[in-house]
Amino acid sequence: MYTEAKTTLQDQNYESAIKKFESLQARYPYGHYSQQAQLEIAYAYYKQNEAESAIAAADRFIKQYPNNPHVDYAYYLKGLANFHGGIGLFGMQGDPTERDPKAAQDSFAALKDLVARFPGSKYAPDARLRMQYLINALAKYEVHVANYYQRRGAYIAALNRSKEVLIAYPHSPSTLDALQIMVRSYDAMGMEKLRDDAQRVLETNFPDYKTSKANRENDQPL
Repeated sequence: MYTEAKTTLQDQNYESAIKKFESLQARYPYGHYSQQAQLEIAYAYYKQNEAESAIAAADRFIKQYPNNPHVDYAYYLKGLANFHGGIGLFGMQGDPTERDPKAAQDSFAALKDLVARFPGSKYAPDARLRMQYLINALAKYEVHVANYYQRRGAYIAALNRSKEVLIAYPHSPSTLDALQIMVRSYDAMGMEKLRDDAQRVLETNFPDYKTSKANRENDQPL
């Protein structure tokens, strides 16, 4: 039964494979093949782009078989299930405040769980790469929203989103953009001391920005 279901899965007939694996579990609820069938079900749902069902199946595997030698893959699969939905967040069209970054955040949390629990897992290196991508993408999203607010004169909201980048994603490339938005927002509100403080932080952490700014000023026509 397992071999037949596995062959169906390899043939990319995912819906039929799920039914076959579920039938195996119902008939033989105990033992190795039943455990493996649960993991295969999660994978089949993932391949069908049914993220919620894939995550639910992976969670059941983790809860029922926490000592299974393949439990690290269940954590990895949870991260993958949300990963592709999460990166769809960053097609920056329309109003960015209407998007929901939850899929990307959930993907990061699952991958972080994998790396923390199983640092030596063969899936850990890829998980770390995906985590870094998600950190940078989520930070970029926050900056995009902050910039959206700033253009509409909602300076407090712009400042709050920019500060979130500095707190949650302090090592991402987007910290430069976040600090620039803070400088502009404080300046627009006439808060000179806070503007100057943000400017000092910007120039201290990004000395190349200070140099390029000076060059731009020197190039201004008289």
